[in-house]
Amino acid sequence: MIEQFIGVDWGSTNLRAWLFDGDLCVDTLRSERGVTRFDGQQPEAIFHQLFDNWLAQYPDGIPVVMAGMIGSNAGWIPTPYQMCPANLSQISHHLMPVTQLAPMRAWIVPGLAINQDGNCNVMRGEETQLVGAHAQKSAAYYVMPGTHCKWVQMDGDTVADFRTVMTGELHHLLINHSLVGAGIGIQRESQQAFRQGMEVGFNETHIIRRLFETRASHVLGQLDPSVVQEWLSGLLIGNEVAQMQRQYVDVNQRGITIIGNQSLTARYRDALALAGIPHQAIDGDDAFKSGIRSLVYELEN
Repeated sequence: MIEQFIGVDWGSTNLRAWLFDGDLCVDTLRSERGVTRFDGQQPEAIFHQLFDNWLAQYPDGIPVVMAGMIGSNAGWIPTPYQMCPANLSQISHHLMPVTQLAPMRAWIVPGLAINQDGNCNVMRGEETQLVGAHAQKSAAYYVMPGTHCKWVQMDGDTVADFRTVMTGELHHLLINHSLVGAGIGIQRESQQAFRQGMEVGFNETHIIRRLFETRASHVLGQLDPSVVQEWLSGLLIGNEVAQMQRQYVDVNQRGITIIGNQSLTARYRDALALAGIPHQAIDGDDAFKSGIRSLVYELEN
């Protein structure tokens, strides 16, 4: 059985890695050299820049398993998606070898995809979190907040369906690259503004018409300009949860597990509570580490 290995979550803008000795994480690494920040360098060169210090500790070699956008057509080696429905236990059977690193043993985890009438979706990296989260707390539904939030419907150990809601990216674009964020100045945290926006978003069936009102409300003095970011976050998350509650009609009966960081988890807890959806939470990094360990151990089976 593989005991010592490197697990890597290599995304679009950032990279996180963990050095494992059995179940123990003995070192961590974070970098901003995501796949959109190669700056003309080859992935293999960046890999060695980042990991040679770790590799030097293991002259006989150490296995490496990478997940995320590194397996996309913008990454290192295009790694085919596994089409849903997809059983989580089968993901390890489809890891893509990274032959450029031979004789080192290295693989890239495949993502998941759905290609159906009415639902075309892909994920990379989240499938590894799902493997770990489902082993820790099996659930019928998962929500994975982030730039592109994933809502996942399970059938036992099988990913039956998932949807992507671009809440995080839309928030960023509106605040930083649209009139909505123009002239709002320095922003501050405000739980009250977030909840007010959340309640509006949850009860709004035509969210597009509300977006410009985010600007108009502070121009006309109804909203403090310093909490526009918080109000908009609440508006979008509240509407997202309302939409997905309609999409998955039994989620209130079956409950949902949030996989994410502490800050985003708290926001989604508020929105799920408003919707009356029972929920629990798992830390996203913990889920990923658990998932990557499971995939590595299954390589030997």
